[in-house]
Amino acid sequence: MLECNSFAITEHKKILSAPQRYDIKNAQTGEILGEAVETIGPLSQILRWVVSKHLLPTTIEVREKPDDSLLFTIRRGAYLFRSRLEVRDANEHLVGYFHSRFFTLSGSFTVYDEADRPWVQVQGRLGGVHYKFLTTEGPVELGEVSKSIGGVSGVVRETLFAADNYFLTIHPDVADQPLTKMLLLAAALAIDIIYKSESRGTLDPVET
Repeated sequence: MLECNSFAITEHKKILSAPQRYDIKNAQTGEILGEAVETIGPLSQILRWVVSKHLLPTTIEVREKPDDSLLFTIRRGAYLFRSRLEVRDANEHLVGYFHSRFFTLSGSFTVYDEADRPWVQVQGRLGGVHYKFLTTEGPVELGEVSKSIGGVSGVVRETLFAADNYFLTIHPDVADQPLTKMLLLAAALAIDIIYKSESRGTLDPVET
């Protein structure tokens, strides 16, 4: 999966408190590369009927095809004001983590490396779904998430993908850095799976 440089992420339809599931595809060909699946215990699933799900812990497993081998996980504990999400590889080693910002409407957050150094700012933009990954020094753009993908025409995109897809594009300068791409893919998933879900109905990307 991490050989790819452009991804399409599609959410499966679900009901109410059911775990979330996403297909991860090659944005250029439509080939399914893997999936992201929320794994929660029976008690947490029951509690979601009476407690806001963003107050409960969750784990997202990202597995790649064809053998469904575990690539990495995204884990968030329970929290009240500021969430921390850890990204761990298949061997349970910490790759990095995210911290959301207080009182932001854009879902903007900071990505830290395994040594607790701030590494990337994820920033939204007014109008539609469009986020950029910018290094904290420079800044240098490492990738972006949007509802469209460069190099894929509208007709082709409508043929290959559903309307509710969004796309992650990795900058060529980091195309040969699998751990960097792992964190960027995890951050892209976090935008929709966790941060947007926490503020569903009120969150629109804004300039930060």
